[in-house]
Amino acid sequence: MNATALVARLLTERPRPRGIAGWRHAHWLAVGTVCLGAFLGQLDASVIALVFPALGRHFGAGFAAVEWVALAYLLVLVALLAPIGWLSDLVGRKTMYIGGFAVFGLSSLGAGFAESLWILVGCRAVQAVGAAMMQANSVALVARGVPEHAMRRALGIQAAAQGLGLALGPSLGGLLVEHASWQWVFWVNVPIAVFGIVAGWYLLPRTRTCPPAAVPTTVPQPGGRAPRGRGPRARSPREPRFDLPGMLLLTGATTALLLALSTASGLPLPGWAVAALLLAAAVLAVALVRQERRAARPILAPGLVNTPGVRSGLVVALIGYLLLFCPLVLGPVRLTGAGVSTAAAGLVVTLLPAAFAVAATVGGGLLPRGWSDVTRCRFGAGLAAAGLLLFAALPVSAAAVAAPLLVAGYGLGLLLPANNALVMRAIPAECSAVGGGMVNMARSLGTALGMALSVLGVHLAGAASGGRTVLAVLAAVAVAAVALTRPAAPRSRPAATR
Repeated sequence: MNATALVARLLTERPRPRGIAGWRHAHWLAVGTVCLGAFLGQLDASVIALVFPALGRHFGAGFAAVEWVALAYLLVLVALLAPIGWLSDLVGRKTMYIGGFAVFGLSSLGAGFAESLWILVGCRAVQAVGAAMMQANSVALVARGVPEHAMRRALGIQAAAQGLGLALGPSLGGLLVEHASWQWVFWVNVPIAVFGIVAGWYLLPRTRTCPPAAVPTTVPQPGGRAPRGRGPRARSPREPRFDLPGMLLLTGATTALLLALSTASGLPLPGWAVAALLLAAAVLAVALVRQERRAARPILAPGLVNTPGVRSGLVVALIGYLLLFCPLVLGPVRLTGAGVSTAAAGLVVTLLPAAFAVAATVGGGLLPRGWSDVTRCRFGAGLAAAGLLLFAALPVSAAAVAAPLLVAGYGLGLLLPANNALVMRAIPAECSAVGGGMVNMARSLGTALGMALSVLGVHLAGAASGGRTVLAVLAAVAVAAVALTRPAAPRSRPAATR
């Protein structure tokens, strides 16, 4: 077997076993498989914040440098979500999703053996490639693989799996660091990744019925004629190509912005570097907008972004994860600064994502049946704003902050699944993977900004007053999410293949 045939065979998606494919509830098995990837990604995202002190001691580095173990992961994730979503539409979502588990597991194994901070940062960047392969396809696999009436519930279950991963992260990270070592924070991912590969192979439906090499790549011309060429691989001069400049501009703009925030937070760079990096981020952002408007196949897809309800939905997704991750970083800092033990702080902070998971799964059942997704979004954002304001105003103790974290988490668990459903209904079926990648890109940007702004606030004003200021700003941002939520017209969706 030559190399081309081997690649074609690897990229050919296999159908599920007949007994599974023929079962009328088989789509829930696929949702469960997607939830496994969602759980793994969010477990890794939340566990890392609790091991920052251990990493700083082990490598002799400051907080602003250690946070790049998380930020490098998020930057690569943001840069690759849309391109991998575009590639998944060509190669197949099932293939990319299973491959993501493999890359994530191998890089997690390497991260545990890292001998320097920057080797660890590099392993985390590779880890993000695997995470992007999973996350760019997760929403699309759920949204296009379940019946219309079950989509909101399925997305809620997926969000609950993310919430469970977030909830277990702080407590699991504290236990592993205290009773084993920081290396086990990464090694624990390996068996989960192996299980995900097996589950994806047998439980996910095919998203392609032939290898990519057998799919014509020509673009129809006016009048219905295809350009001349030999066989199915003939290419047209007008065929859109991947938007590499757009990806580089997006990566440059987000990297410059986060570097600026890290420099202001204590990263050892010259003082003028903050202004230079902010200027570079603005220039690159303007260049990105111009590039995306003229690109044949832009990674940010202005046509999708301009669809009614999509632009505001993506902004709300970014805000939602900004509101979720800021307290996950600020909470332990504020609590330990007030004399609460690290283990107790981890357990208290767990209440936020735990409430998020409960609300995303069954919390909507407590709301009036006639409420639309728009109303659910607005109500959830209002609850989040109230919880964050209470967290900022109340005395810092384990007992006092428990209720505000529960309220904020519950509100976010109502907001995000309903918002994701609004966005995916507005996106055409043939662009589902790209649309799902854009949703996850917004989520990752919100996560990165949440971590960076938390570190910045604590560095500038200390754990007490800096935390209160950041939380008050977050509450105002949550109120803005209420005004941004817009309805979107539903689009037709094809049935899943076997």
